[in-house]
Formats: sequence, structure tokens, C-alpha cells
Amino acid sequence: MAGWGIFFLSLLNYKTEKYVIAENRRIGILFRLYQLAVLGYIIGWVFVVRKGYQEREEAIQTSVITKLKGVTLTNSSESGLHLWSAEDYVIPPNGEQVFFIVTNYIETPNQRLGFCAESYKVPNGRCLSDDDCVEGEAVTAGHGVKTGLCINSTGTCEIHAWCPVEYTKRPAEPLLSEAENFTIYIKNFIRFPKFEFSKSNVLETSDDSYLKRCSYDRENHHYCPIFRLGDLVSWTGHDFQDMAVKGGSVGILIEWNCDLDRDSSQCNPHYSFTRLDMNLNNSVTSGYNFRYARYYKDQNGETYRTLYKVYGIRFDIMINGQAGKFNIVPTIIAIGSGIALLGAGAFACDMILLYMMNTSSFYRERKFEIINFKKERTKNRDGKTGHRERRARKPGAEKGVGNSNKEEETEASKESSPTAEEKRGPTIPRNTGQRYNSALPTHVSEQKNHITFSPHS
Repeated sequence: MAGWGIFFLSLLNYKTEKYVIAENRRIGILFRLYQLAVLGYIIGWVFVVRKGYQEREEAIQTSVITKLKGVTLTNSSESGLHLWSAEDYVIPPNGEQVFFIVTNYIETPNQRLGFCAESYKVPNGRCLSDDDCVEGEAVTAGHGVKTGLCINSTGTCEIHAWCPVEYTKRPAEPLLSEAENFTIYIKNFIRFPKFEFSKSNVLETSDDSYLKRCSYDRENHHYCPIFRLGDLVSWTGHDFQDMAVKGGSVGILIEWNCDLDRDSSQCNPHYSFTRLDMNLNNSVTSGYNFRYARYYKDQNGETYRTLYKVYGIRFDIMINGQAGKFNIVPTIIAIGSGIALLGAGAFACDMILLYMMNTSSFYRERKFEIINFKKERTKNRDGKTGHRERRARKPGAEKGVGNSNKEEETEASKESSPTAEEKRGPTIPRNTGQRYNSALPTHVSEQKNHITFSPHS
């Protein structure tokens, strides 16, 4: 229990940094290289390349309007001469973001409701006897409903359908080979609502004839949105005539990457083109086709139709973009991220220095220090009490020192004071009968004269 108590109390401790300068060249070089790498990442990638100081918006609002122009003449055995204009070969004709252009077709004219043999190309329509043709059963991937009869001459079931069924093979050469010279007008409007910024891919000019005579060029006419179909396909890396036989799908991507810290003229559309279906024409999944019919009435009021199986190129126009403008919030976030990365480098170097080197224990002793304020204050109080006791004992000692000094002065004065003989002066023999006044030293106080009498003999 005591151990757990110590553990939980240790959670309430606070750790603060203590800076220790470790003169270790390898760790120092490693830390500086890491700092340079982080600074290069922040300045080069975050701020210069990714523009981390900007607020971004990717919710682009866009509108696309398309219009095609071009005329071609075809001549087939089924329909003879036929003039194709944009109303005939563009589906849908109203100009949307996704549209289809006919380049090749199979025509089955004058179809009427009746009874006829199913095509031998349809596996579910083949038969050997009437038992293989169940009456009322629809032919899977076929053209009608089985009547219960097997036609021996064709080896297929009789069906109730629009007769005759489609039987002509696809032409080996595209009937609308001149479609590569058709032009497509792609008008695109974009808007970034957060920044209230709008722009178009059409040149802002008052010249009405500009769009009638210009053609898109990446260098000279970047804001002319009129494209030649043959050029669009060739920019995908394919040939228009090869694609026109079986059809295909082409994606037109318009990108708007705008730096709104610069002038609006620097915000330009960038076009890219790619083929979306399989690249190999001999692939089963490559190509694009579908069927549609045109209906008529004869003089007797009976309905008949002309069936078209059309091959062509589907165009998908995709708009993408983002805009950026300076804002203090992402700038602070980017700088804070860089500072955090610098701190991670210091942490890694500390781990190496404290736990992965032979001298780790030495560095740990210098790095970590435990401070308890209460214990330190108690120590300081004990130290002050001892100091006071020493001061209390000091006057007696000083007194002893004073007495010894006095004794030393007494001894010195004894040594310096004149002896008795010096005070009395020279000794006079008693029988001389003479007087002698002794002269005393100047530093001795005056003495009375002594007279010595000698006895009479």
C-alpha cells in the first residue's frame, strides 16, 4: 500500500526542464542536421509548395455549356445520301456536360411490327426443334418474344418483333470520318463562394468575331474555348480514325488552381485530356455504342421505324479546382507544427543521450534533479540556527583573545621597561665620599636625587 501511495503522489509532481550543455559532437551534429531538415520542410514544402499560410476552398461552383458545329455527308446502301449536322450526330443536342458524337453507325430501315426469324448471332435464339422455342418466352439479349416455332432455314426461333431484325455488320471504316474536323465550344463558369471570386474560361473582349475565328492554343489562345475534335483525341495519345470505328470515351478535365494573393489574371484554366475506356481497340470492353430509332407513319397510318446502332465518342467534362488566400490562422498552425517537430528532434536526441550511450548514467545524473521546497526550507532554517549559536559564542572567544593580548602587551612592556639598575644609574662606592647625580633616560619619569654619605674613618 505504501508503494501505491508513493506512486499516486508522484503523479502530482511537476517536471520542468533543466538545460544541460553536453559537449558531444555526434549528438550535436545530429541535432543540427535535424533542425535544418525541419526548417527546409517548413519553408520549402509547407510555405512555398503547399502554401500553408493560405486559407483554402475546394467547394467550387461550376457551370458548363457545350455547343458543336460541323456538317458531313454520308452515302450508304440502306439510306443512300444523308447529310449529318449537329442536330443529327450530337446526343443530347442541347449541349450538356456529358454528350455523345456519332462517328459510325448501322442502319436498319423500314422496320414494322410482325413475325420474323431471330438473328443467328443471338445464342438464346438458336434452335433445332420447336421444343427449343418456348412460346411467350423473351429471347435473352435478342430482339423479340418467341412464338413456339423453329425456322429450319435459319436455325433460329420465330419471334414477334420489329422486323426485319438488325443484321448488317459494323462498317470497318467510320462513316462519319470527317467528324474529326468538327468543333466543340466549351464554356465554363466557376465561382469560389468563400472568397466571392468568379471567372470564366472565355476571353473577356468586346470583339464579337473573336470566337468565330479563334481556335484553342495552349500558347497563343489560352482563353479561346473552341476545340477541334481530332485534336482532343490526339491529345489523349490516340488516333481519331481508329477510335471512331468502335467508339470510345474521352475525359476533358478543366482545373482551376487560383492563388488569390496574386492578380486575378494569374488564375487560369488548365486543360487535360484522357481516354477513359480501354486503350486497346481489340478489347471486348473498349468502344462505345447504343441504339435508337426514328418513327414514321405511312399513308395507311401504320407505324414503321428506322433503327440505328451508333458508334461514337462520349465526352465527359469534369471541373476541379481550389482557391487559396492568406489567413493568419493557418499560418500560426503551420508555424506551430514546425515548432512541435523541432521539439520532437530534441526529445529524440535526449533519448539517445540518456539511454542509448555508454555514458548514459553520467548524463542522467546531470540531467535530473529532485527539488523539495519544504525540505530545502527546513535545511535553511537549521543552517541559520547554527549560525546564531556561533555568533553567541563569539564574544567570549573574543574576550579571551583580548586577555591574551593584554598579557602579551604586559610582557612586552616588561621587556621594554628599564631595569632597576638602569633606573638607579651606575653604582658609587661607599668610601668615595663623592656625589653622583644619575641621568635617567628620557622615557622614564624624573626621579629624586639621592645623596650618599660616606662614614669618617
